[in-house]
Amino acid sequence: MEGILLQGTIYLTAMVIAVPLSVRFGLGSVLGYLIAGIMIGPVLGLVGSETADLQHYAEFGVVLMLFLIGLELDPKGLWEMRKKLLGTGGAQILLSTVAIAIGVYLLGLPLQTSLAVGLTLALSSTAIVLTTLTEKNLMRTEGGRSAFSVLLTQDIAVIPALAILPLLALGRSITFSEDGSINRAPEEDAHHAMSLVEGLPAWGVTLVTLAAVAAIILAGRYLSPLLFRFIHASRIREMYTAVALVIVVGIAFLMILVGLSPALGAFLAGVVLANSEFRHELEADIEPFKGLLLGLFFITVGAGINFGTLFGNPVLIIALTIALMIGKGLVLLVIALVSGLQGRDRWLFTLGLAQAGEFGFVLVAFGLQQGVFLPRIGEIILLVVALSMLLTPLSFIVYEFIGKRLASEPEETPRHDEIDEKAPVIIAGIGRFGQVVNRMVQASGFRTVVLDSDLATIQLMRRFGFKGFFGDPTRPELLAAAGLGEASVLVVAVDDKAAAVQLVEYARRLRPDIAIVARAHDRLHVYELYNAGADHIVREMFDSSLRAARYVLEGMGLSDYEAHELEIAFYRHDRQNLRELAELWKPGVPVAENTAYVERSRELNNNLETALLSQLDGLTEEAPTEGRRRRGDAGALAGTLRGVAPRRPGGRDT
Repeated sequence: MEGILLQGTIYLTAMVIAVPLSVRFGLGSVLGYLIAGIMIGPVLGLVGSETADLQHYAEFGVVLMLFLIGLELDPKGLWEMRKKLLGTGGAQILLSTVAIAIGVYLLGLPLQTSLAVGLTLALSSTAIVLTTLTEKNLMRTEGGRSAFSVLLTQDIAVIPALAILPLLALGRSITFSEDGSINRAPEEDAHHAMSLVEGLPAWGVTLVTLAAVAAIILAGRYLSPLLFRFIHASRIREMYTAVALVIVVGIAFLMILVGLSPALGAFLAGVVLANSEFRHELEADIEPFKGLLLGLFFITVGAGINFGTLFGNPVLIIALTIALMIGKGLVLLVIALVSGLQGRDRWLFTLGLAQAGEFGFVLVAFGLQQGVFLPRIGEIILLVVALSMLLTPLSFIVYEFIGKRLASEPEETPRHDEIDEKAPVIIAGIGRFGQVVNRMVQASGFRTVVLDSDLATIQLMRRFGFKGFFGDPTRPELLAAAGLGEASVLVVAVDDKAAAVQLVEYARRLRPDIAIVARAHDRLHVYELYNAGADHIVREMFDSSLRAARYVLEGMGLSDYEAHELEIAFYRHDRQNLRELAELWKPGVPVAENTAYVERSRELNNNLETALLSQLDGLTEEAPTEGRRRRGDAGALAGTLRGVAPRRPGGRDT
C-alpha cells in the first residue's frame, strides 16, 4: 500500500509541476507530460519497472479520448466538411504515409514495418498545433482553418490506423528477448482468455463482429436515452458519472471480446451519441478521467524512453527527426499549393503540421503490443516523435519570420476593388455593428458606400444583395474614390482600434465639416476617438446594456414609462460625465493612477445615483397612467432603492 501511495505521489507531483511550466513556456501540455516522465524516469530514476504495468491502465485514457472525439463529430457536420476532410486531410495522411514509408524502406526495414512507421509519423500533434493556433489568433486565417481540417481528419484516422496496424505485424503472438531478438509463441497460446470469436470460422467471426457493432449503434440510438432519463429521475449526481463510465468500459470490453480495438468501439459510440440530448453531460463526466489517464499515459511514455538509444546514436536520431519534418513539410507545401493557399497561410499550413504527434505514442505502444515494431525500432520512433514535437515552437518562430518578410508583398493581399460610385454616407467597416447601421440607413432611403478590408465579409454581403467594396478603409485614395470630399456622414466601424482613431483624425483634418459617427470598444477608446475629432461616439455594448437594465427595472415593478424615462436620464447623465472625464484623461497614463480622474469619477457616480433616485420620485407623482404595468408602488420602490443601493466608486466601462 505504501509503495502505491509513494508512486502515486511521484507521478502526480511531476505532473502538477512540469505541465503548467510547459504550457507557460508555450510547449503545450503533451510535452509537459513527456518532460515529467523523462524527469522521474531516465533522469532521476524515481520510477522503474512498474511503469510498463501502469501504462496498461493509462491506455484507457486513449479510449476515453476517442470517445470524446466521437461525441464532437456530428455526422451531419462531418458530411458537410467531407471535401476538406477527404481532400486536404486525406491527401496529407496518404502522401505523408507513402513518403515516410519509402524513406524508411530505403533504410532497410521490411515493407510492412515501413508502412507502419509511415502511418505512425504521418499524424501531427493536435494538442500542440491547436493550442498554438488559438494562442496566436491564427484559427480564423485560411491557413489555420486548413490546418484544423487536417488535424480533424487525423483524429478520425486514428481509428482505421489502430485497425490496420495488427495486419502489419511481423507474426502472431510475437515476444522479444532481452537482446531484442524475436521469439514466436506457439499458435495455440495466441488467444484472449475470453473471446466470442475463438474457434469460429471466418464467416462466423464476421457475423459476430458486425452484430457487436450493430448492437453498439442500436443501443446508443434507442437504449441510452431511456437509461439517462432513468438516472436523471434518481437526482443522484454521481450516477451520471457511473453511467458514462459503464458505457465506455462496457463497449471497450465488448470490442475486445470480438477481437477489435476498444478505441474503435468507443469512437463509434461517441459518434452515435453526438446528437444525444445528454451529450454535454457525458463530456463533462468523462473529461476529468480522460485528462488524468491520458496525462498518465504520456508520463509513462516519457518515463519509458530509452535515452541510451539517443546518446548512443545522437546524429542518427537528430537526422531522422529533421528528415521527417522536412519530408512532411514538402508534402504539406505541395498540398498547400494545390489547395490555393497563398503567402503566410501557405507557410502556416506547411510549418505548423510538419511534426509528428501525440497519437504517435499511442500507435507505437499499440504496435509494440501487436508485434508490429521491434523494441529498438519503437524506441527510435518514440525519440523522433518527441524531438519533432519539441521543435514545433521553433517551426512557428520560422513561420513568424517568413510572415514578416512576406507582409510587404503586394501579391499576398488581393487587389482592392475599383470604387465606381459615391454616396452621402460612407461606412468604413461592415461587421455586426456596421451591418445594422447600413441596413437602417438604406431602408430609410439614403445611399451608402461600404468599405471593408475583409474580402469574405464583402462577398457574403453581395450574396444577400448588399453592395460593398473590398479595400482598406484607412487608405486615402479609397476614401477619396468613395466620395469623402463630398459626403455628409462618415461611419467608422472598423475592428482595429488604432485604425479607427487614425481614420477619424484623417477625416477630420481633411473635412472639418463632416459628421463622424464612430464605434468605440470601451471607455478609453471613447477618449481617444473624442480627441481625434469624432462627433458621435457609440460604445458597442452600451446601448444594448441600457436596454437590458430597463428590462430589469420593469421586472422590479416599474412601469414601461418609468423604466424608459430612467433609461433616458441615465444615458444623458453618463454622456455628460463622459465628456467631463475625457478632459481629465491623460493618454498613456492608466486611469487608476490618474488621481484627478478617479476622484471626479467617484463624484460623478454618486451624483448620477442621486439624480436617478430623484427622477424616480418625480415620476411617481407626475408620470401618466396610460400604458403602465405596475406590480408595486413606485414611491415605495424608490424608497427601498434609496435605502439599499450601494455607493460604489466609478469604474471603467468596458
